[in-house]
Amino acid sequence: MTRFRPCIDLHQGQVKQIVGGSLRDHGAGPVENFVSDRPAAWFAECFRNDALTGGHVIMLGPGNQAAAREALAAWPGGLQIGGGIHAGNAAEWLEAGASHVIVTSAFFDTQGKFQAEKLQALAREIGREKLVIDLSCRRTPACWTVAMNRWQTLTDLTVDHATLDRLAPFCDEFLIHAADVEGLCGGIDAELVALLGDWGQCPVTYAGGAASMADVLLVEQAGRGAVDVTVGSALDLFGGAGLRYHDLVKWNRRPQPA
Repeated sequence: MTRFRPCIDLHQGQVKQIVGGSLRDHGAGPVENFVSDRPAAWFAECFRNDALTGGHVIMLGPGNQAAAREALAAWPGGLQIGGGIHAGNAAEWLEAGASHVIVTSAFFDTQGKFQAEKLQALAREIGREKLVIDLSCRRTPACWTVAMNRWQTLTDLTVDHATLDRLAPFCDEFLIHAADVEGLCGGIDAELVALLGDWGQCPVTYAGGAASMADVLLVEQAGRGAVDVTVGSALDLFGGAGLRYHDLVKWNRRPQPA
């Protein structure tokens, strides 16, 4: 059964919703759909009060560690943490209250070549049950290609069943942002969701493009109930008009199918 999972995206220490494809190291700043005047901990407390587990805090660049720690302290064991996580700091973030660490870039070299030994070493160090592999991706002519470095650098890894099979023994879950539709509120990438749902061997969370309850239901349908969904810019909690947070909380509480 598909669940709504909450998110807290942090940029320059603030809770924001950003158009994913607009993040750059240089040049103009990202396109911001929403900038909150509330601290990250306030959102974490909301999720804790509504018993929403499995959500994630993503640090988009530097200057976010203090806000991330405050969020984890407000909902200890209830949130995952990602953004700049690697073997040298993963245990530290787990000690700070994260249920899992989310990792992408640390498994690649600077050119985007996948280095399996780094994944295997981290899984041994912290335990695969504490690791979420982020396979956030962009559409390329023949497939979906994993993008690292805040979705700026394409890697040599594709999102397909063979990749999922290869990586699943070393993690507890996958997180997959469809970077090309992230933050646009223009609808989900249903083909990508269907690919993930057809695999369905461990928990997978999809993020990107959900603009209405119809999109959330499409994730459940296309993903065969095996893919969870995150909603960002369209959510009223983040200034959006397409989806109400309390409706999604209620939706999570519906009876499980027999």
